[in-house]
Amino acid sequence: MERPNIILMTDSYKYSHSVQYPSGTRFVESYVEARGDSDVEIVMFGCQAYIKEYLKGVVLEEWMIDEAAPILEAHGIDFMEKEWRQLLKDHKGRMPIRIDALPDGTVASKGVALAVMTNTDKNYFWLVSHLETSFLRAIWYPTTVATRSREFKKIIMSGLVESSDDPEGQIDFKLHDFGARGSTSKEGAELGGMAHLVNFKGTDTIEGLLAAKRYYTGDADAYSIAASEHSTMTSWGRENELAAYENMLDKYPTGIFACVSDSWDIGNATNLWGTVLKDRVMARDGTVVIRPDSGDPVITPVTVVMQLLDTFGYTVNSKGFKVLPPQIRVIQGDGLNKKTLNMLVDALISRKISIDNIAFGMGGGLLQDVNRDTYSFAMKCSAAEINKEWVKVYKDPIGGGKTSLRGRLDTVKSNDKFITVQKYSVQVPSAFDMVFLNGRMVYNYNFTEVRKRAKL
Repeated sequence: MERPNIILMTDSYKYSHSVQYPSGTRFVESYVEARGDSDVEIVMFGCQAYIKEYLKGVVLEEWMIDEAAPILEAHGIDFMEKEWRQLLKDHKGRMPIRIDALPDGTVASKGVALAVMTNTDKNYFWLVSHLETSFLRAIWYPTTVATRSREFKKIIMSGLVESSDDPEGQIDFKLHDFGARGSTSKEGAELGGMAHLVNFKGTDTIEGLLAAKRYYTGDADAYSIAASEHSTMTSWGRENELAAYENMLDKYPTGIFACVSDSWDIGNATNLWGTVLKDRVMARDGTVVIRPDSGDPVITPVTVVMQLLDTFGYTVNSKGFKVLPPQIRVIQGDGLNKKTLNMLVDALISRKISIDNIAFGMGGGLLQDVNRDTYSFAMKCSAAEINKEWVKVYKDPIGGGKTSLRGRLDTVKSNDKFITVQKYSVQVPSAFDMVFLNGRMVYNYNFTEVRKRAKL
């Protein structure tokens, strides 16, 4: 399979930039950051996938130049064909670029430089700007999903700590990814689904699991369970709703399965599970998970859990919270976002109902309800060597706003916090790894280590 054409992986206006820098420019450094001053903790993620997919090894070939020439000429762009052919000759198709970055999974505050890219051959300083489009895109999206997933994890973990006897034992499977069908593309499902797996081990986005195994060493383990959908329930007909549930019990006599139960009346279905089907549920070696999939995302699941507590009974744990028998649980996978998730957890806690009783799922709210401005991501030039002297490059518009960092940047850890400083200005070791150099991937991170860095 041919690689994508790296010449064409950029914005049209980038091709004109080489002549716009001052005469004597030889090196350019640009950095990636999530701008702003909120207290959100950013989970750096996606750099290794980008390097393996687009930068590692020979990524420029003659056919790419031949392909780009007529396309860009018809597009009205002079794309420096001579320079690209010379780059191919000088570096045999490898990119003369260095990338220093925080290791994937690192948790840092907003406003910290997450990665720095520099050219290593003075003749190709324009490459840094050329690669900005693809590199920033490869960082902002998976980093944003990993960050949001971890923020959701904080909400759930807080509820578990308050109401459960085993928070650590449950948290890995408390937020399930249902986002594959809501993603804009296969690659979006891969990157977003993989980013969620930094924080949790439950997913139905198989492309995310495959991506984690492809781009990282180690055991990127993730799991799912048997589950019904509306078609497998409604095909029985409303008059045979009970038979549809009985069929699930027949087909899955042991283990865990989830059953969507709101096709007609979630209250009636919950009653069926807690009365007619109760003995069969309680006799199973496993767990039946009831899934409401419509209605208010806070009121409906709370009502279902309370109804099940009435019919199946409960125990009270050491923290004074009600816990259903292990044979029966609930999952809410519709309409959740940060606000409704917070409200649902609070509603259960206020009723002395343990978060043990429920799991959560997200689809578009997890993988798709984001953009580059969610955490104000940007990649900006901060320094350039011009006439053999490094100068600071920055913007500082009147009225504030999108002020950029300036100078040759490094990120270090000081007092357990990552901060960005001027390169060589402090004695503290850099927190960056040199992850890429001249076509060679320097680090190959283990997914277990990535998860460990992002752990709450």
